[in-house]
Amino acid sequence: MTRDSSSGYQATREREDAQVSRVLTWLSLAAVLCLFGIGSKAWYSDHSHHALTLWAFIFPVLVNMIWFARTGNRDVQKTVLLIVVSALFTYLIASGGESNTGPLWFYVFPPLLFFLTNLKTGTMILLLVYLVAVIVFQYPSLPFVLAEYSSDFKIRFFVTLTFESIFCFVLEASRLKARNELLDLAQTHEHASKTDELTGLSNRRDILNRLSEEFSRYQRSGHHFSTVLIDLDLFKNINDQYGHSAGDEALKQFAKLVQSVIRQTDVAARWGGEEFLLLLPDTSLIPALTLAERLRSEVARNHFSFHGQSLPVTMSAGVCSIAQADSIDTMLKQADMQLYSAKAAGRNRIAPRVRSNTDTQSAPSA
Repeated sequence: MTRDSSSGYQATREREDAQVSRVLTWLSLAAVLCLFGIGSKAWYSDHSHHALTLWAFIFPVLVNMIWFARTGNRDVQKTVLLIVVSALFTYLIASGGESNTGPLWFYVFPPLLFFLTNLKTGTMILLLVYLVAVIVFQYPSLPFVLAEYSSDFKIRFFVTLTFESIFCFVLEASRLKARNELLDLAQTHEHASKTDELTGLSNRRDILNRLSEEFSRYQRSGHHFSTVLIDLDLFKNINDQYGHSAGDEALKQFAKLVQSVIRQTDVAARWGGEEFLLLLPDTSLIPALTLAERLRSEVARNHFSFHGQSLPVTMSAGVCSIAQADSIDTMLKQADMQLYSAKAAGRNRIAPRVRSNTDTQSAPSA
């Protein structure tokens, strides 16, 4: 099970994305208020052009907030906000803002940038921002550059911004490392809580949850499913005669054989001891009986061994379809009754019985 396929990982990613979107919404609202306030100050200070430009940046931020509220598209929310902020900071450093203090707003950019993107993308954008700052500082005669800065200011600006950028990079890298370690640990615990340690199959808890989900799907859409309850015949004799290590090996070999026979959509679980349970989605009784019989035949034909010793392994199984039951409990009880019938009839068989071609040919004609 990969990290991306883990339900716990997916749920964590969804929570993180939702949290980031909430933070960005509040940041956008704060940006609107800040731009309006600073723009108003500039207006009353007779910097009308600067004020109008700052107020103009409010419009795309508001449009982005409304668009996200309607669509819930988080990727667009991040991208648009990043573009607006980049354009705003470019304007501030090129125009100087009020009293050439515009570049000071750049210190907000590195932490916001790494928050909105990943380390690689954030670093690339940050280097591009550095390039813009260098161009503005070195070529004050360019048409779009309205400010000129002293050499001391340039040096201190780049040194402090570089220190902050490195600091933000290290913090974000450490946060991501700790997050991934926690996710790996959570994934390990999630897998362990759903898996039988010996066989690697689903455990009883997991198969019961899957049965409940399948039953809910059946109630919603009418998709039939079946269960096969399996018991390895006279398994106690293997433990007594060959030892428990041989018994464990037989269980592992049986589990591997089961996984090679069932479909990818089917679920095999260790029900307890030497009992196993198969969940067969979208399967009615006859196909379930056919699969169970094929598995029984493969087990009887397969060579189970431990340290060079052959192990006598056969199986009996009871099969039940949801069409024969009105609940999961009833279904499992029916499968258990069928399993009891198969064992009482001599073991190494399936119940209800599947008539083979041999049975048909040997039956007396009327």
